[in-house]
Amino acid sequence: MRALLVVNPKATATTARARDVLAHALASETKLDVVHTNARGHARELARQAALDGLDLVVALGGDGTVNEVVNGLLTDGPGPGVPALAVVPGGSTNVFARALGLPESPVEATGDLLEALRVDRRRSLGLGLADDRWFTFCAGLGLDAAVVRRTDHRRSKGRRATPTLFVTEALREFFTSAERKHPPLTLTRAGAEPEHLGLALVCNTAPWTYLAGRAVLPCPDASFDTGLDVFGIRKLRTATTLRHLRQILSAQPKLRGRHLLSLHDLDGFTISADEPLPFQLDGDDLGERTSVTFRAVPAALDVIV
Repeated sequence: MRALLVVNPKATATTARARDVLAHALASETKLDVVHTNARGHARELARQAALDGLDLVVALGGDGTVNEVVNGLLTDGPGPGVPALAVVPGGSTNVFARALGLPESPVEATGDLLEALRVDRRRSLGLGLADDRWFTFCAGLGLDAAVVRRTDHRRSKGRRATPTLFVTEALREFFTSAERKHPPLTLTRAGAEPEHLGLALVCNTAPWTYLAGRAVLPCPDASFDTGLDVFGIRKLRTATTLRHLRQILSAQPKLRGRHLLSLHDLDGFTISADEPLPFQLDGDDLGERTSVTFRAVPAALDVIV
C-alpha cells in the first residue's frame, strides 16, 4: 500500500506526537511519504497529486481547513474507484468533521483508532456536498454565518486564540452592527417549490454544524453523511426570534419550530442567491464573496477509514 501523510505544521506537542506515532506505524507497513504543508492550498495540491499517482490512502493530520483541502484535492476529477481513501487525525481547534465521524478529540487516541481501522480495513463511504465546484464535508453558508467566520479569522490573525468566547463575541457584533435584519438578503430556490426569502441559511451535510465549549450546535439534527443536504433557515432576523432559535439548536435534543423557521431535509440540490456579494464559507473556511451558490448532494463520494 502507498500512502501520504499530510501534516499541518501548526501542530501542538500532542499533535506532533501523534504524527510521529502514525508515521512510524504506517512506514513499517506501507510506502509512506510525510509532507508538511507550507501555504494555503498546498494540502489540496498534495492530495490531487496523490490521486494522480494512484496512491491508496491520504491521511490528513490537521483541522477542518486541512481536511477540506485534502478532500478537494482527492476529488479534483470527481468520485471514482481510483480515488485514494481518506483518513483523518484531528489537529485543529474544533475538528468538526473528525468528531462527526466519531473519532476521539485527542489526536493520539484518534491515531490508535485509525491504526486499528487500517488493520481491519474498516471504511465508510460518505456522501458529501458540492458548492458550485468546491466540495465540503459538513457545512456551508452564504451571508451572516460566513461573515462571522471572516470576523473570527481576522481576530485570530491578530493573535487571538480560537475559543468559543471569540466566536460568540464576533457573532453578536456581526448580528447587531452589520447584519441585514429588516430585509432578508438571501433567496433559496429549488425545483418544485416556491422561492424562500431568508435572513440566515445554514447548509449541513452532517448533524454538527460546529461545537461550542464541547457542545454540538445542531441546526440540522437529522443531517447525515448517508442522506442529501439539509438547510436551516430563518426568514426574519428579529432579535427575539433569532435568540429563540439559537436556544433550540444549542439543545442536546433540538426541537425546531417557529413560523419564521425553515427546516429542510435530504435535498438533492438548490441555489442560494443574493442581490449583492456576500461572504461565503465552506467547512469554516472564508472563500471570499458570492452572489449565488448552487449546492448539490453527492452520495458515496469518498471512502473514509474510520
